[in-house]
Amino acid sequence: MKILIKNGRVINPATGFDEHVDVAIAAGRIVSMGAVAADFAPNKTIDASGCVVAPGLVDLSVRLREPGHEHEGMLASELAAAVAGGVTSLVCPPDTDPVLDEPGLVEMLKFRAEKLHQSRVFPLGALTRGLQGVALTEMVQLTEAGCVGFSQAEVPLEDTQVLMRALQYAASFDYTVWLRPQDMHLGKGVAASGALATRLGLSGVPVAAETIALHTIFELMRSTGARVHVCRISSAAGVALVAQAKADGLRVTCDVSINSLHLTDTDIGYFDSRMRLDPPLRQQRDRDALRQGLLDGTVDALVSDHSPVDEDAKTLPFAEAEPGATGLELLLGLACKWGDDSGAGLVRALAVLTSEPARVLGSALGTLQASAGQLVKGGVADVCIFNPTSSWAVEPAALRSQGKHTPFSGYELPARVCWTLVGGQVAYEAASA
Repeated sequence: MKILIKNGRVINPATGFDEHVDVAIAAGRIVSMGAVAADFAPNKTIDASGCVVAPGLVDLSVRLREPGHEHEGMLASELAAAVAGGVTSLVCPPDTDPVLDEPGLVEMLKFRAEKLHQSRVFPLGALTRGLQGVALTEMVQLTEAGCVGFSQAEVPLEDTQVLMRALQYAASFDYTVWLRPQDMHLGKGVAASGALATRLGLSGVPVAAETIALHTIFELMRSTGARVHVCRISSAAGVALVAQAKADGLRVTCDVSINSLHLTDTDIGYFDSRMRLDPPLRQQRDRDALRQGLLDGTVDALVSDHSPVDEDAKTLPFAEAEPGATGLELLLGLACKWGDDSGAGLVRALAVLTSEPARVLGSALGTLQASAGQLVKGGVADVCIFNPTSSWAVEPAALRSQGKHTPFSGYELPARVCWTLVGGQVAYEAASA
């Protein structure tokens, strides 16, 4: 199929390209940006007047809930939410049921996702069998099945020796280990330690739960030479440790969630279970450090931390509610809001959603590596077209995700997605586009 995108402002954050040009697409790839060949006969023409034509978004933290938790999210509903949010590639953790610890399970997930012809799915394999923290998985076989890295998801490793062996094994094949830094014993609370948690009588998670885990990870990285991606950093102290680790030459990258970037523990209000999140919302000084870290590059990518939760699990007392929130359809709007609020600007806001997360994935992207998160001639045509001046209200009932709970309900956000193309095919078109 041949598609011509006309009159749009084309932004490629990886190269700083920002011009009003036409984009011609054929056979799933970009054949020209600028002058279009006279004999190019498109099957479809998209008038992108007033819109930004950007690379498809790359989200590094998306729970699809299938297999095993279909009551919270079906593969079809969550991938539909992804393309509605402009997300063309996403990484999902291995904590499904059954856990993604065998090649057949990974292949089945990828096969089912590919049949839907929507967002590309890149699974993380389990670091240990059943995420039980005892025996390592067969990382080579899982990689051959399509895994882009290895993770314990939200299950911390109690045995440091097991973590060291995992990092040694991963380093020998240059695999990336994805870790959420949280001490197993200190991280059992439901809100960030502080005055608010004390006043509400909620069990607290101290910053030390994150920093102790980071110290352990970085010391093991020094001894093994492994590459680690730190998932959803949440504190100012954590950002400082990551900055120091990068300065020391460790092969570390990290991301932050839209929740931690915009919200603080005071948003919990009167036990609002929509704010029951993992990691927990911290104080304003932490949020400010996260915003600055994303601006200066200490934090590499912004993620939706999409974790759909069903009604029964969320409408419970705060401490009993399941942590998580839907986020795929809000990712672009909240990134642009951060870009406006912080002075980072639109190009940087797009970079932390496109070229930077693609860089984190690196060679794990396989044939997509050269052009993922970019718009380049000859590259794969994964494209997000959005109107930066068209604001929209977050209405949970209107979200395509099966999970309707979000802490941003009622927010007015910029950047309405109009079209999403995956591999040169229109995967989403807004009703009013």
